[in-house]
Amino acid sequence: MARGLPKKSKLRGVDKVVAVSSAKGGVGKSTVAVNLALSLAMQQKRVGILDTDIFGPSIPKLLNLSGGEPNVTESNKLLPLSNYGVKAMSIGFLLPNEESPVVWRGLMVMKALQQLLHDVEWDGLDVLVLDLPPGTGDVQLTITQQIVVDGAVIVSTPQDIALIDAIKGINMFKKVDVPVLGMVQNMSVFVCPNCNHETHIFGSDGVQREAERLGTEVLGSIPLHPRICTLSDAGMPIVVAEPDTANAMAYKTIADKVLQKLGI
Repeated sequence: MARGLPKKSKLRGVDKVVAVSSAKGGVGKSTVAVNLALSLAMQQKRVGILDTDIFGPSIPKLLNLSGGEPNVTESNKLLPLSNYGVKAMSIGFLLPNEESPVVWRGLMVMKALQQLLHDVEWDGLDVLVLDLPPGTGDVQLTITQQIVVDGAVIVSTPQDIALIDAIKGINMFKKVDVPVLGMVQNMSVFVCPNCNHETHIFGSDGVQREAERLGTEVLGSIPLHPRICTLSDAGMPIVVAEPDTANAMAYKTIADKVLQKLGI
């Protein structure tokens, strides 16, 4: 462990923790996190996903769990909700509805994060996927300095403006002694459904270029496809709704590589 960092603890009931980060909003990080978690569960692993985005939780909608409310154990632990074989916890489950804003200052945000980190009864997971919010601030530092994170997956589009923040995220994980498992190039290419012509809307191979420069690897590339978007909005992630398509297989390839790197 790097000098000066606080001692980290293992999350109770969790074997491996994987953080999915982008440090940039709007690049599809939550969609990648959900489809990664579901793909891991399809490999007969016990999987959970923790939504740590206090201000913009996405997991309830993506997993079709909006409106759900967790039960509480006798020891005041929150019981995760579950769908598609994945357990889930989010601040979104504790709000009146999905349109309710979180208008909190830093101290309240940290209290909520502490509850999500330490007061959830996961009851034996092989992998817990963390869906991190954008940025490299308090939430990211609290998580990576308090608990053992076994690896980070960095999501970015090929566009330079997104890669700038992705690189910041990679450097943050290095500072807090969290291994970077690799990068995911999201929205890598648009294939016209009529003529099959490929268009690189956000540029091509930007993630590959930066991964090589930073000494990491690209775990996979996800195309820009309307089915991924529409199914996500409907609470039916692509790996569940259309598991045999090329779009779903792209996520499953990433999951396979993550398992290999975790040694599972």
